[in-house]
Amino acid sequence: MGKTEKGALWLNPEKTTPYEFYQYWRNIGDTEVEKVLNMLTFLSTEEVEKLSGLKDEKINEAKKIAAYEITKLIHGEEEAKKAEETSKALFEGQGNLENMPSTKIENEDITIVEALVLTKIAPSKGQAKTLIEQGGISLNDGKITEINYKLSEKDFKNGIAILKKGKKIYHKLEK
Repeated sequence: MGKTEKGALWLNPEKTTPYEFYQYWRNIGDTEVEKVLNMLTFLSTEEVEKLSGLKDEKINEAKKIAAYEITKLIHGEEEAKKAEETSKALFEGQGNLENMPSTKIENEDITIVEALVLTKIAPSKGQAKTLIEQGGISLNDGKITEINYKLSEKDFKNGIAILKKGKKIYHKLEK
């Protein structure tokens, strides 16, 4: 079916969370929208044609509908709504971050590299270091440039910090 950054796209929520599943479909290519809507949703032919005909930035609305409908089909309406809310919170500044993929930090003394591996944003410490060196990691919207950066209380607002890889991978760290 394709690959995500971590590997295969799984239907099992323990391997690919409903949010990650939603985001996969939300980020399909513009040229794939019609095929995906036709094959993987129960939308009417008229609705698919209408959505597939959208151009430029408006095609994103069709992608949101595709992501929602496919996630609803696989994980249920409640999980689809949660994924949609999280996506809106992250990318549109509205919605709820409650359902973002998250990891509880047990160790007070953790480096950014260890956090990247713990959250599975990076599969190894070596890859985590490479991501940092290439400028691909942010913490609370601040670019991380120091490989030995240690997380501290100032990084957590109300017990939460947001770790970001690139433009589209988000993970909530909780104390």
